[in-house]
Amino acid sequence: MDGVVTKSGAPTDERNKARWGAVVSLSLGVFGLVTAEFLPASLLTPMSADLGVSVGAAGQSVTTTAVVAAVAGPAIVVYTGRFDRRTVLLALTGLLVVSSLMAGFAPNLPFLLAARVLLGIALGGFWAMSLALAMRLVPARLMPRAMAIVMSGVSIATVCAAPVGAWIGATLGWRYAFLLAAVVGVVTFIVQALTVPSLPPIGTTGLGTIVRVLRRPAIRLGLATILLVVTGHFAGFTYIRPYLEQVPRFDVEMITAILLAFGIGGFFGNIAGGFLAERNTRLSMTLAAAGIAATALLLAVAGVLPGIAAAATAAWGFAFGALPVSVQSFISRAAGDEAEGAGAATLTTFQIAISTGAILGGLIVERQGPAGVFMFAALAALLGASLVAVSRKVALQPG
Repeated sequence: MDGVVTKSGAPTDERNKARWGAVVSLSLGVFGLVTAEFLPASLLTPMSADLGVSVGAAGQSVTTTAVVAAVAGPAIVVYTGRFDRRTVLLALTGLLVVSSLMAGFAPNLPFLLAARVLLGIALGGFWAMSLALAMRLVPARLMPRAMAIVMSGVSIATVCAAPVGAWIGATLGWRYAFLLAAVVGVVTFIVQALTVPSLPPIGTTGLGTIVRVLRRPAIRLGLATILLVVTGHFAGFTYIRPYLEQVPRFDVEMITAILLAFGIGGFFGNIAGGFLAERNTRLSMTLAAAGIAATALLLAVAGVLPGIAAAATAAWGFAFGALPVSVQSFISRAAGDEAEGAGAATLTTFQIAISTGAILGGLIVERQGPAGVFMFAALAALLGASLVAVSRKVALQPG
């Protein structure tokens, strides 16, 4: 291959020109995948009624995607190393379309879970490859800007997915929300096909790389924080609609508005978390986790009051919005030149935490109702915040 290979693994001639159209197409992919992943959180009540299953059982559609993504991400990076990365990217976007169509026409819960398996493969593979793809699409000096564009897809999906899903579910039916996700996937596929250049394979990332980064204390601290806080968060978030229906007793219109406030809070939380993480990643992580714990506790003990439930949910969105950028900044600083291995480990931990939270949340909801799950969320997030706060001796330097 022509060109000198840089430390990032991309030939220098490949990175001299910024391909912003391709970067935007990655952001579209993030938006479509994250939207599809979390649509069930705003649709559990109509989904469970239509499919004839309990709310807890329907919530496992979130668990299934997360479990599969946790395995699929590292596996796709390791086992598709011989293929052009453009081809792999388009295949993953195609899975998003197929999965969304299957979910929209699912006649029963097993068929829906099969659709969510395909989404998990697409989600895990895309996230595991996203950093390496961005590194090959822009010069090194423009990487922060490129990643900001890619991650904007998450912010927009956070704002849109839950409230739009709830509104579509109430007006047209929950299936149309997934069919709309399929349309987004088709648009994304077309844009990627037109903008992403051929990206022949360059080297490989093996399982040994992931094992090496796990030996670093700061990496382990960051992953443990993710496991605790994200588990607690998704124990509550997966069942947010039943909670809002049964505890403060909001109607569909009010639930849609509150979920929109949650998403907007997450958008601004992401900005605030990034601003603070540039200065002190440990403080940013601690404050984000503590904010999740405080708002979850407020929902658990005083959520029966409509005003408190609405305000706490919006504040919860802000706190969680700050968490991913804070943790990823912490881990990336600790990873040094093993960023891809650390990224795969982070992806897997996130998905394990999401699936664990959905499972535990379902068990708690079935036994104690939706209010009980937020006490668990508060305790888990508080443990995560405490872990970071007391681990001041863990160095961030790689090695």
